[in-house]
Amino acid sequence: MNAQVHPTIQQNNIRLGLLLATSAALGFSAKSIFVKLAYEYNVDAITMLMFRMMFALPFFVVIAWMEERKTNKRISRKYFISITLLGLVGYYLSSLLDFTGLMYISAGLERLILFLFPTMVVFISAVYLGKRIQKEAYIALGLSYTGIILAMVNDVQISGEHVVLGSVLVFIATITYSIFLVGSGEIIPKVGARRFAAYAMIVSCVAVFIHFGFTRSLADFNQPLPVYAYGLAMAVFSTVLPAFMLAAAIHHIGASKTSIIGGLGPIATIGLAAIFLAEPLTMMQLMGAALVMAGVYSLSKRK
Repeated sequence: MNAQVHPTIQQNNIRLGLLLATSAALGFSAKSIFVKLAYEYNVDAITMLMFRMMFALPFFVVIAWMEERKTNKRISRKYFISITLLGLVGYYLSSLLDFTGLMYISAGLERLILFLFPTMVVFISAVYLGKRIQKEAYIALGLSYTGIILAMVNDVQISGEHVVLGSVLVFIATITYSIFLVGSGEIIPKVGARRFAAYAMIVSCVAVFIHFGFTRSLADFNQPLPVYAYGLAMAVFSTVLPAFMLAAAIHHIGASKTSIIGGLGPIATIGLAAIFLAEPLTMMQLMGAALVMAGVYSLSKRK
């Protein structure tokens, strides 16, 4: 009887993981739109990131408290240090680089560059976890990065010379985020998805507060009301909810599959950017997106 039930439970877990990964991808995609809309009010990257974390922190504190009440097992010092480092790399540093890069490039290009993380996860896993790289991964790499080059050329023609700087910043953000994904895949089974997400985000929030405190003044809180609204929207729909959905998805289907499902992100962002930001939708951008998607698809087919 158990043999008959087990496959059903496994299938349900996979379906749930796919749903969570898809929802997380869509939520994170909307972040780029909120940031670009806020930049229309001349707010800078660290201030916008501060608003995002300021509104998000109470949610994570409450969830961390609830998780601690549910378990009698405390997080060991080793895992706490790992969570702290992953929070700094994956949510603080990656977000800061990403927000800064968005000042120079379109939301569509930003999401395409971030979407390179499945290929990076494969190579980082190969280096640190000793997983063998198949030839399909190299094909995925060639297709994906060719697509990014096309999308960058498109942005240079539209946005100007600072596109390269913005692209490099977002690319580094993608690397740090990939490191976070690989590391979280190792830690989440040990401490739990919700605990991991809560503590990692609390660490990143504190890091952003410290950064803001040293580089800005209280006068920077004086922003137009829409800036606060976009910060709150980012906190709820593009930070809190997708962060926990992402951690839960990794728990159910693993880091590699979760990163592959993120393929919906670029498509959603390009569409939303065309609607809400009036970003031009060109043939070169679509060709670049298609190559990136093809590269990641070739990777997912192997998986």
